[in-house]
Amino acid sequence: MYLNKMLELLKQPWPWYISGTVIAFIMLVLLFFGKSFGFSSNLRTLCTIAGAGKKVEFFNFDWKTQHWNLLFLLGSILGGVVASVFLKNDTPLKLSAATVEDLKDLGIAFDGGFNPAQMFGVEALKSPKEIILLLFGGLLVGFGSRYAGGCTSGHAISGLSNLQLPSLIAVIGFFAGGLIMTYLLLPLIL
Repeated sequence: MYLNKMLELLKQPWPWYISGTVIAFIMLVLLFFGKSFGFSSNLRTLCTIAGAGKKVEFFNFDWKTQHWNLLFLLGSILGGVVASVFLKNDTPLKLSAATVEDLKDLGIAFDGGFNPAQMFGVEALKSPKEIILLLFGGLLVGFGSRYAGGCTSGHAISGLSNLQLPSLIAVIGFFAGGLIMTYLLLPLIL
């Protein structure tokens, strides 16, 4: 009985201040140990493990110094599996009527999920336009994180915690790019 009640509580959305506190704690631990947080560095590490350093100098480094970050990546994947399998909440996402209407104007049907199935579900893979959008978007994210010297999580969480000016500039760029994409480019694309 107690376990079932606990599981039901865990399935509810958690308040922002819990995740904020956990992120702050993790950042303090990383700062204490002289580590820097970021997910895009895991891709570099995985490419190095696969042997890319033999062909491209960027991937030629001692990946074993990043084993802790790979463990963080593995933990994130396992956490996602636990959340989606054991803590799944089938209650539809609550969006404002204005947001649902904005999505409808873009031709996106809100289905109650975090990611619209028509864009991110299996059905989307039947559309050449959707495949091109996903591939191009992934290419831009990959290029952008390399060009900016890190991803959004690395700059916004770790870089700003370390008071790094390049991270502040990158975060301002991320927000500006997001606004441009949302209000100018996305309506043209869809």
